[in-house]
Amino acid sequence: MQFSSSLCRGQLVRRYKRFLADVIYQGASPEQGTSPEAPLTIHCPNTGKMTGCAEPGWTVYFSTSDNPKRKYVHTWELVENRRGDFICVNTGRANQLVAEALARKRIPPLAQYADIRAEVRYGNEGSRIDFLLSGGLEPDCYVEVKSVTLLDEGEAGRGYFPDTESLRAQKHVRELIDCVNNGHRAVLLFCVLHTGIERVSPASHLDPAYGALVAEALAAGVECLAWRAEISPDGMQLVQPLPFEVHMKHGV
Repeated sequence: MQFSSSLCRGQLVRRYKRFLADVIYQGASPEQGTSPEAPLTIHCPNTGKMTGCAEPGWTVYFSTSDNPKRKYVHTWELVENRRGDFICVNTGRANQLVAEALARKRIPPLAQYADIRAEVRYGNEGSRIDFLLSGGLEPDCYVEVKSVTLLDEGEAGRGYFPDTESLRAQKHVRELIDCVNNGHRAVLLFCVLHTGIERVSPASHLDPAYGALVAEALAAGVECLAWRAEISPDGMQLVQPLPFEVHMKHGV
């Protein structure tokens, strides 16, 4: 996927109120009346903790909307950390990347399905599956997508999901277990949006219930796949499968 407009570049001042961030724009002013020295407030499309993704002074990249009704016309898309890793902080991009990869048959374990539907209601807990795949020789496949951006810098490229306790993520794993028990195929697809992550594990040290559910899901037949995105200010695409490991963080 390519970004719909060229991304502007700035330096992060702070992220606050979950949905907002102040940046110092680097370059010509993106809008009339804004000086290069004055902080510009942009929309942050990530409600999570953003651990390791929002350090003051890091380089940020943001898109610009032409919608005149928007209060904040700029959206935070990427951040570049001090190691030079690119991280996509716009969590909505994960589903877009997976949709593109599924349509272009870039994920071999999921390439045999002819029909792809998004946001389909399912389950006993009022959920919507990210993608329902059908039209193949196998049973219908329920695919839940999770965006991975938490890198443990002390563990040589290991990424974790979630970055804090998540009741919603726990619910989704229970729903996938039910799918398998009802004769369907179920996949938990970790979309890795951090170029420094080389393998993925459930964050049992942050959400023990989630870690236990993932272990139960694997035993029940739910498939866990991890795919890393190639990321740059020009665009992104899923390019590489990564190992998924049920791993206990040292010291926990």
